[in-house]
Amino acid sequence: MTDPLVSVESLTKQFRSGGETVTVFRGLDLTLADAESLALMGPSGSGKSTLLNLLSGLDTWSEGRIRLFGEALTSADEARWTELRRRHIATVFQEANLMPAMTLAENLRLRAGLAGRQRPDTDAWLEDLGLGGLGNRFPDQVSGGQRQRAALAMAFAMAPRLILADEPTGSLDRRTAARVADTLFRFQRRYRCPLILATHDPELAERCDRSFTLGQRD
Repeated sequence: MTDPLVSVESLTKQFRSGGETVTVFRGLDLTLADAESLALMGPSGSGKSTLLNLLSGLDTWSEGRIRLFGEALTSADEARWTELRRRHIATVFQEANLMPAMTLAENLRLRAGLAGRQRPDTDAWLEDLGLGGLGNRFPDQVSGGQRQRAALAMAFAMAPRLILADEPTGSLDRRTAARVADTLFRFQRRYRCPLILATHDPELAERCDRSFTLGQRD
């Protein structure tokens, strides 16, 4: 049997607030297979964004184990987490994480270059994501939906081994959100790229291979 791409075992996340210990989640077990898409569901405060931060090494956990790509990692492995984020883990946020002083094409080339993808076909990527002719525009010169599709272009152009998407359509109107979601799933399936999608939208979750629901805080 092939080992899962992502494996979370007995994961607990706690933090101190006002002299008290707050538990975000406790004893969490989760796996993700290669090429699989998984929706993270749950109410606000249940830990969806926190879990994505743990899986990208941007936060520390209290107890438990995380394995990515067959490699056991700890919160102390900062250099390794940085390398994984740079080359193998693409993160798409609710607000497109673009450099405002760079054009869409420059943003894409920068992200792909950091991942070691030399000379990406920027025009082809932008065209394929419905952004043809917009490569020389800056983020504030295009719509929110276009910025989010540019963020997807950056994610896929780096040829990641894992995509973590945190409410990627949450700030968009319904029509624009549908277009961005269509783009995300079309490319995810074309390139068979594993995806963990945090969302509160049940219709979006149904488009994933399966879903996992987090409970409320203790």
